[in-house]
Amino acid sequence: MVKLYDGGIYLLNGTEIVTDAAEVAARTGRAVTPEEGAAGTMAYGILKAHNTSGDMEHLQMRFDSLTSHDITYVGIIQTARASGMKEFPMPYVLTNCHNSLCAVGGTINEDDHMFALSAAHKYGGIYVPTNMAVIHSYNREMMSGCGRMILGSDSHTRYGALGTLSVGEGGGELAKQLVGRTYDVARPGVIAIYLTGSPRPGVGPQDVALSIIGKVYANGYVKNKVMEFVGPGVANLPVEYRNGIDVMTTETTCWSSIWVTDSKTEEYFAVHGRPEAYKEMKPAPVAYYDGCVYVDLSAVECTIALPMHPSYTYTIAELKANAKDILFECQRKANEQITGATLDLVSKVHDGGIWVDQGLVAGCSGGTFDNVCAVADILRGHSCGNGTFKMSVYPGSMPAYIQLMKNGALADIASAGAIIRECFCGPCFGAGDTPANGEFSIRHTTRNFPNREGSKPGEGQMSGVALMDARSIAATAINGGRLTAATEIDVDYTTPKYFFDKSVYDKRVYNGYGHAEPEHELKMGPNIKDWPEQPALSEDLLLQVVSYITDPVTTTDELIPSGETSSYRSNPLRLAEFALSRKDPAYVGRAKAVHAIELKREQGGELPEEVKRVYVALSKTLRIDPAKTVIGSTIYANKPGDGSAREQAASCQRVLGAAANLAKEYATKRYRSNCINWGMAPLLVKDETAFALGDWVFVPGIRSAILSGVKEFDAYVVKADGTVTRIPVSTGDLTPDERQIIADGCLINYYRNN
Repeated sequence: MVKLYDGGIYLLNGTEIVTDAAEVAARTGRAVTPEEGAAGTMAYGILKAHNTSGDMEHLQMRFDSLTSHDITYVGIIQTARASGMKEFPMPYVLTNCHNSLCAVGGTINEDDHMFALSAAHKYGGIYVPTNMAVIHSYNREMMSGCGRMILGSDSHTRYGALGTLSVGEGGGELAKQLVGRTYDVARPGVIAIYLTGSPRPGVGPQDVALSIIGKVYANGYVKNKVMEFVGPGVANLPVEYRNGIDVMTTETTCWSSIWVTDSKTEEYFAVHGRPEAYKEMKPAPVAYYDGCVYVDLSAVECTIALPMHPSYTYTIAELKANAKDILFECQRKANEQITGATLDLVSKVHDGGIWVDQGLVAGCSGGTFDNVCAVADILRGHSCGNGTFKMSVYPGSMPAYIQLMKNGALADIASAGAIIRECFCGPCFGAGDTPANGEFSIRHTTRNFPNREGSKPGEGQMSGVALMDARSIAATAINGGRLTAATEIDVDYTTPKYFFDKSVYDKRVYNGYGHAEPEHELKMGPNIKDWPEQPALSEDLLLQVVSYITDPVTTTDELIPSGETSSYRSNPLRLAEFALSRKDPAYVGRAKAVHAIELKREQGGELPEEVKRVYVALSKTLRIDPAKTVIGSTIYANKPGDGSAREQAASCQRVLGAAANLAKEYATKRYRSNCINWGMAPLLVKDETAFALGDWVFVPGIRSAILSGVKEFDAYVVKADGTVTRIPVSTGDLTPDERQIIADGCLINYYRNN
């Protein structure tokens, strides 16, 4: 059972929820204001310790360490190099767990890996070789610590269950840390996640996480806030169980997470050879939270998130009881999002059940030691069958892999017919175990966004992914693919003890932190390119709307698809060819056409007749100077940026000539920050019907307005028939640095100029 409180709450002694301030005063003998109580949260204390501004309302933070994987680190290091970086100023972990299929794209993936190794030598970084560990497993094992803060360029940078407040952001924010700048943000609100009770056998961490996501995503209850896990139920969860819940907090659109720590946390650090990383963390005797999510763990049921979002949740029992109606509605919504192919889920209902074709347990959420051991307990002595259904298991790190070999778990899994894979994030973003066209996959991974399973609807290829816990996936496997909740079967869970041996890391991981080698040469493969030059923002700006998206939410996967496109993420122009390719295939051509106009204008060439007509229409009421007005493209989306932290969702638009985004709201802070760091104004509009695809939007005085801190100003929409309509647009709140970054044209220009 998951319940949301309507307003703020006080937490007394970490265990008791009180909603009335008068009762708090009566119980404690003094009045405690919400402002005073907010300082009693764990999050407040960690943020204060890392804030350099002296103002807790406007934070300027330095992190303890950074982390990136092989989809993002090349661009970040290239940005920092261009901005003057000479050495990594803090530990920076470079893992190789995404672009690990080195046959994809020829040598270019391994070329990126060799670039990272050379950068670790040159600048003093930590290099984790391919398939040694997925990014978040390594950081949990080796970098987390109570009271620390870690910034990662992967959205699932979440180590809150280990007392570490961690944030997933776009690469620009890591580049700022690398050149000695700060992460600037208004102090986030904090929401209590109050846990009570104990999960029933068969109910796993993904079930708990999906139950929470299903309650809080759509209403934005925790958006851009810190989720602080408290309450007596925390003590009833093993640490790996907590890790499994915690990593999924990203799918709520929260900003970060933190948990109380206890003897189990202390044991985790001791087992991993880092006892000094532990300290007790808990709220003050009186702490105030901006809201509360009450979770009775004993009432949580085995849960499934249907395509195409982790928030589309049902208990497995209610899905099975009304399978055709629920699956029909799910596929209807999905087919409204995609073009070129059709998702068919209703056909999976036959012979008295719901039948799936694939099961995967993988990565930072599914591939934990405890999860894989539970899978082994269920599969032991059974068979996955020789029909359509197939199953793969990806342990999260080599130390866990080795221990799973030693205790026989992997042998039990393989003996049942499941395949043991390497430490790889591929199934989470559409680059591993891609199902066949028309198949239905169940996965203990982090996301099931459109195309996360590798589909290409534009080429007629479509399959679907649902998220489930590893235990129910294994229960489904022993029933040959018939969807089964783990609570429907009898299992003796052995819960074997974990023994961590980091010697494999000692033998293979290169740790150069504090030992930079400035003369070491960077190894640049032929696909590794510098960022192209970007223009500064002009006083006036002329935009053409080259994509108009009316979906309720637009994910970063739709802005720049995951999967095989990731091979080109070290080549900005090559990657940009994939921008919106599955959502709006004509986008790239339209954006290039506008960019060509701007390039010609910069060279003093004549403007095309269409643009001349726009200026004629505008000149009837405005004074304009076409020679000093940058012409760029823009997209409109209702709510863009849900999902990944990848900066390429913004940078691909920018290198194609985009100068702004238009939106009703931005789904996440990280996507909005990516737009800003790439010099695109994050404009908000109230009435999207005022313009359409192909219309021009003129924003006079935008540079002065942004630099002076004016939030709302006028823009003018010019239709094909010459009609001009004035509309208000807004940037929302911008820090002084953000205003200057937009004005300078991008983060690299900003550092060059400042």
